[in-house]
Amino acid sequence: MITGVIFKRVGVGRPYPEHGLTSRTWADLPPRQVRLDELVTTKDTLQLDALLDEDSTFYGDLFAHVVQWHGDLYLEDGLHRALRAALQQRMVLHARIHQAGDE
Repeated sequence: MITGVIFKRVGVGRPYPEHGLTSRTWADLPPRQVRLDELVTTKDTLQLDALLDEDSTFYGDLFAHVVQWHGDLYLEDGLHRALRAALQQRMVLHARIHQAGDE
């Protein structure tokens, strides 16, 4: 059971520099497990229909997109997947992680 916080921090916007990754570039990154409580969100709102839509990954990547920058993991895409995982009492999420320039 999840207790305490879901995310490390709820952020607004992307503090890291533009990375220019395309869908194809993201797809080349192997997914790995990330703990939800290690993630910093880049959005503070969610569209409820995206959370409730079982086919929400049909046209997109099956994995969340995370940018590692200055020691933090920023959840760039996949907030609805992360919240769905939390609601299902899972503490991890499969994500593709891009290491930004400072690491």
